[in-house]
Amino acid sequence: MKKPVLLQLNALSILLLTFFFSSAAFAQQGKPVASPRDSVSGKIGTAKVEINYGSPSVKGRQIWGGLESYGKVWRAGANGATTFTTDKDVTVEGKRLPAGSYAFFVIPQEGNQPWTVIFNKTAKQWGAYKYDQAQDALRVSVKPKKVSEVQEQLKYVITRKGFELRWEHIQLPVSVK
Repeated sequence: MKKPVLLQLNALSILLLTFFFSSAAFAQQGKPVASPRDSVSGKIGTAKVEINYGSPSVKGRQIWGGLESYGKVWRAGANGATTFTTDKDVTVEGKRLPAGSYAFFVIPQEGNQPWTVIFNKTAKQWGAYKYDQAQDALRVSVKPKKVSEVQEQLKYVITRKGFELRWEHIQLPVSVK
């Protein structure tokens, strides 16, 4: 008589534990990610390029000069550094960039000043916390464009002339050939 009661208690315990762990796992899956990973790829000339980045949202915040400081290296996305990969040598703003994968950083500037765009040889890194300027493969200056329509979520777009970073009221067109 005691064995069936013990078996029932064990079965009930297993059932409750299973329910608890599956509920916790389901709850985690239902949560939206604050800055989801995204990527864009395409051809620029004969080179295949891919940009992989974390895509944060504005959420009513002041981005430039607020969340992202002027004059400081920024990872050009969220979480892990944005990566730029090309399968062929390209020219960026008229300067040669060899085929490969790079961490992509930006130094935003106030007003109409050009921003510094950086391709760093250490492609896989978290944010810009361990950014090392000695590892830069290329630095170029790019003039941002102010636009009236808000781009809520950070986005990269490949164009015929290269690619653009778009976020908040800024478009940063980078010429690639």
